[in-house]
Amino acid sequence: MNGRREYTSLEICAGAGGQALGLEFAGFKHVALVELESEYCDCLRHNRPEWNVICQDVHSFCGTSFREKIDLLAGGVPCPPFSVAGKQLGEKDERDLFPEMLRLVQEINPKAVLIENVKGFLSPKFDSYRTSIIYALMRMGYRPHIKLLQASDYGVPQLRPRAVIVALRKDIKDTFDFPLPFISDNLTVGSALYDLMAANGWNGAEEWRKRANTIAPTLVGGSRKHGGPDLGPTRARAAWAELGIDGRSVSDHAPEQDFVGMPRLTPAMMARLQGFPDGWFQGIKKTTACRMIGNAFPPPVAKVIGLEIKKALDYGLPVTDSKKILSQAIA
Repeated sequence: MNGRREYTSLEICAGAGGQALGLEFAGFKHVALVELESEYCDCLRHNRPEWNVICQDVHSFCGTSFREKIDLLAGGVPCPPFSVAGKQLGEKDERDLFPEMLRLVQEINPKAVLIENVKGFLSPKFDSYRTSIIYALMRMGYRPHIKLLQASDYGVPQLRPRAVIVALRKDIKDTFDFPLPFISDNLTVGSALYDLMAANGWNGAEEWRKRANTIAPTLVGGSRKHGGPDLGPTRARAAWAELGIDGRSVSDHAPEQDFVGMPRLTPAMMARLQGFPDGWFQGIKKTTACRMIGNAFPPPVAKVIGLEIKKALDYGLPVTDSKKILSQAIA
């Protein structure tokens, strides 16, 4: 095969489109995007009118009509059950949607599965639950791979570790490997945001650029009930202050020409740090935009994973034995 075949995908918990964008950039055609929250659905439809956005609770979404018609089933299932910022209730948290993802794998039987979550999902506390998910995928005829990926290894100027599971159906010869990190020149907050910080002619923009000479802390989004237009709790704000950024709130506009002090980020700046194209969140209220951005999967990371999945679907080698697959998956 020449690697140019168009592959289809179906995504649940689509959010504001970070993973969907990355997979689109990798060449996947979205058959459907399932998302519960209406503001997120509006964002997806506004930016990609051609996408089939289904604004529905995934619990009531049935995948049987898509059976054998989807190459990739993807989803960034909710993070709060596994986040160190929460109570880490895991499978006991009502927001845990891993069971729904597994149900849809069973119903749809896609060629590949992609699931992403927070770093906390890989903590020893969830060893048993994580292993049960791996076994469930194997029982349904998949070979799972799991790894912690750093967004900054793939061109995103942010410290954003994500746990990623990729599983290939056993009739697809398994050549999948996670994307290799690549070095990006001048991957700093200052270089990423300089033009936005200087948009109103701020006299201190160049000096600020020199100070913001490393990657950003992890952007946080909060939930519908908690979190506002800021950059996180005290510890996170201290890390932002090292970059010359006031993390106590988010601004509607860039610093004016004679501004003195530490500037605040705008939603547009946050989106840039997350790897979204400029303008994706235009017209969305600040609090909502910050939550959308902070909860998103960086599109550049989704893209490189998507390219590796496509490569594995295009080409293959003999399947390794199941014991080796399991030991690699849960290591």
